[in-house]
Amino acid sequence: MTTLTVGLGDRAYPIHIDSGLLPRAGELLAAGPRQRTVIVTNAVIASRHLAPLKASLRDRGAQVDVVLLPDGEAHKNLSTLNDLLTRLLELRAERGTTLIALGGGVIGDIAGFAAAVYQRGMPFVQVPTTLLAQVDSSVGGKTGVNHPLGKNMIGAFWQPRAVLIDTDCLATLPDRELRAGLAEVIKYGAIRDAAFFAWLEANMPALLAKDTAALAYAIRRSCEIKSGIVAADERESGERALLNFGHTFGHAIEAAQGYGAWLHGEAVAAGMVCAARLSERACGLDPAGTRRLSALIAAAGLPVAPPKIARGRWLELMRRDKKVEGGAMRFVLLDALGRAQVRDDVADADVAASVA
Repeated sequence: MTTLTVGLGDRAYPIHIDSGLLPRAGELLAAGPRQRTVIVTNAVIASRHLAPLKASLRDRGAQVDVVLLPDGEAHKNLSTLNDLLTRLLELRAERGTTLIALGGGVIGDIAGFAAAVYQRGMPFVQVPTTLLAQVDSSVGGKTGVNHPLGKNMIGAFWQPRAVLIDTDCLATLPDRELRAGLAEVIKYGAIRDAAFFAWLEANMPALLAKDTAALAYAIRRSCEIKSGIVAADERESGERALLNFGHTFGHAIEAAQGYGAWLHGEAVAAGMVCAARLSERACGLDPAGTRRLSALIAAAGLPVAPPKIARGRWLELMRRDKKVEGGAMRFVLLDALGRAQVRDDVADADVAASVA
């Protein structure tokens, strides 16, 4: 088992990565007699992964309840959050009850937000079952829900007590979901680690084939990069903004198309190509870097071009992005593969040209 640490002082927490972790969850979380836990998941994930997690907790004497949420990004909203909070009240969950998110990014974000606000905060554990959640959304404490006017606009920073990444969960992951997760993996190489980017170019076929060693390395390296950035800038006042490479464009795609029509990773993939094209204009990125990024995204089976969206609509949606400061849009752009910066002085004409 690999264990990384997100270094946040007295709120530091481990990221455990290995196969076969669900049957060991009770041990790893130090569950004990009469400890209360509520597992939040959906019916699809429950049918695949709930039994070993629940059994491992009960074997240690914990009391376990389960709350099922509807599946999909379209349900990541205040209505679903309210339903979850109502169930916690009905179950008489206490401030010391541990909330466990078993699922992908949608489950993790909603459950984490509920943990942040229920009785002003309850312990929270992430057990991500998709590649995207394992390498990105489960780490760092960003929680929240969508609003029709913008993605993830309502939420809170609420760090988990632990993250348990069982790589066996990926065996049943649909290919489309696997590819969507690879978009976030590619992002880490693009913004921070050129050698990792080159490794991804060489190993993409193995990743798509769900080679266990290749996936384990990609997950570990992604989590190492993210945990280091989060430890340095927990609340995104500076360096953490680099993790949003491709996301300003990607979130606009999701909002324009309707949440769930494009998976988050698909939108981010096309968004990264748009950001690279903008980087050529604003930062002098070598076009060869854009070509390599586009080729790697295409090799992962992900879209390299955004859907047709009117120029005015693009700008409208991106100006609602939560990274806007003082009315200025902020973009994560590349100086080179492996080196990124945040810019807030990009001309609208250059933005429009990057999505044409």
